[in-house]
Amino acid sequence: MKLFFLPLLALLTACSTADEAKPTYKSEAPLPKGWPTPGPYNEVALKEYPAYRAAFTTGNRSNGNFWTLFRHIQKKEIPMTAPVEMKMDEKEGEMKMVSMGFLYQDTTVGQKGKDGESIEVRDVPKAKVLSYTWMGPRNDETVKTAKEALEKALAEKKLKATGFRALGYNGPMTPRKKQTHELQALLK
Repeated sequence: MKLFFLPLLALLTACSTADEAKPTYKSEAPLPKGWPTPGPYNEVALKEYPAYRAAFTTGNRSNGNFWTLFRHIQKKEIPMTAPVEMKMDEKEGEMKMVSMGFLYQDTTVGQKGKDGESIEVRDVPKAKVLSYTWMGPRNDETVKTAKEALEKALAEKKLKATGFRALGYNGPMTPRKKQTHELQALLK
């Protein structure tokens, strides 16, 4: 009996390991209208995004910015979408968040303008980007890997970036090793 179970156990373990090794996007909220899904993973891709509306707040406090924006969409009865957008600037050799945005479903939802002192709702024009997607935590190391890949692709394609943004697709209930992120170089 032992001889029968050992090959079966080996097969199940191999299948389980293969599934864990392949990154896959786990949707927790709808994407804004016309947005591409994240990916491909661990490589640079050229992507196009439609115009969109979003509520933005400035600062580098991820949790503080998140809750400020979450209270805004609750108060305004705006449904949650994914991803959360973070404008990134390079400071002292590392990419740091300088603002965060919650994206609306499309440009007909909500109203543009200020909401209190810390939130501004604005329309963002359509854009082309070079994007690097990964599964795992968003930290200095993973962002550095993504930025290096983007800089290499920008140089090879002789393109210039006007800035960088990070997109986070999963909430805190998803284990960090299963979260999907993108770092994008916004193109002229």
